[in-house]
Amino acid sequence: MRIGIVSISDRASAGVYEDKGLPALREWLQRALKNPITFEPRLIADEKDRISAALVELADAGCSLVLTTGGTGPARRDVTPEATLAIADKEMPGFGEQMRQISLRFVPTAILSRQVAVIRGESLVINLPGQPKSIQETLEGLKDANGQQVVAGIFAAVPYCIDLIGGPYLETNDEVCKAFRPKSAVRPPRAA
Repeated sequence: MRIGIVSISDRASAGVYEDKGLPALREWLQRALKNPITFEPRLIADEKDRISAALVELADAGCSLVLTTGGTGPARRDVTPEATLAIADKEMPGFGEQMRQISLRFVPTAILSRQVAVIRGESLVINLPGQPKSIQETLEGLKDANGQQVVAGIFAAVPYCIDLIGGPYLETNDEVCKAFRPKSAVRPPRAA
């Protein structure tokens, strides 16, 4: 499974501070997925054409999933959603809607987030928030004190979406994030 991970930040890409987005994405995906993963990381500035070019490169090179972090707010330099929509074959609005619902449980400024998700060919591209804690919350969802799911994270829908667009079959570690598939789409677990 090839996964593109893209951190978008003017200052981190210029070396002003250490990027925290790529390590957060890598760590969470390694915990959540049972599949062997090859990561294709990119750290780029908030420039629409460069972001679009990186997304096209990753999707067209066979990354079934491309996750971005950063550049989704209302500031002038925040152009990740525009760059993502520019390369889309189809928009998948439910992902952004769910991410904002999760984040609204923590901060009222979640309504300022503009995350989007799109399909390009056989790739699912999702814009995530910029903070590592928010990345985990939106991917994993919210659980109560007993570990029961209160709000589903967006990653629960990712494996089935990738099935539907012709990508590889993703298996998740249920204790991190249980993938949802209709019974007719569930395959027996792989032998360890």
